[in-house]
Amino acid sequence: MSTSSPPSPFPAPVPAPCGVGPFGPLRVRGGGADRLRRMLRRQRRAAAAGLALAGAALATTGLSSADGGAGPPDDPPGAGRSPVRLVSAPVRIADPETVRLLRPGDRVDVIAVGDAGGGDARLVARGARVAKVPPASTGAGALVVLSVERPTATALLGAGASGRLAVAVSDAN
Repeated sequence: MSTSSPPSPFPAPVPAPCGVGPFGPLRVRGGGADRLRRMLRRQRRAAAAGLALAGAALATTGLSSADGGAGPPDDPPGAGRSPVRLVSAPVRIADPETVRLLRPGDRVDVIAVGDAGGGDARLVARGARVAKVPPASTGAGALVVLSVERPTATALLGAGASGRLAVAVSDAN
């Protein structure tokens, strides 16, 4: 056993405070503002060079009109053909649970089944886009709004009046 003194209950003494010597203010030269301006100037130059290269590339590819001549066409685009006009067709689908699975933007195939139950089914619309799925109603089936061309909308409404309609999802979002 050694004869050491018991530890002191007080911490070690703190040295006396001393003052900080006088000195002049610090001045930072070449600060970040100049560096930031230079960096932005370089980025603008790079963007301008990129635009110039893109313009040169477009000029060398020789964008031409449909008849092979360079320059803008005389007729507006699509003047030779009628534009595709889509209409919204509300369609009542026989199975409301299937409609619950649909979301706007889904692509569906619409199949008509006759009321006679003969088992003959025919495809009425292929790849129709679901525009809206209204809330469920209390009637038979469920309503869905499809965005289709006008002749397809006519066929859908005629098939819905003479029989039951079903959907098959062809491309979901």
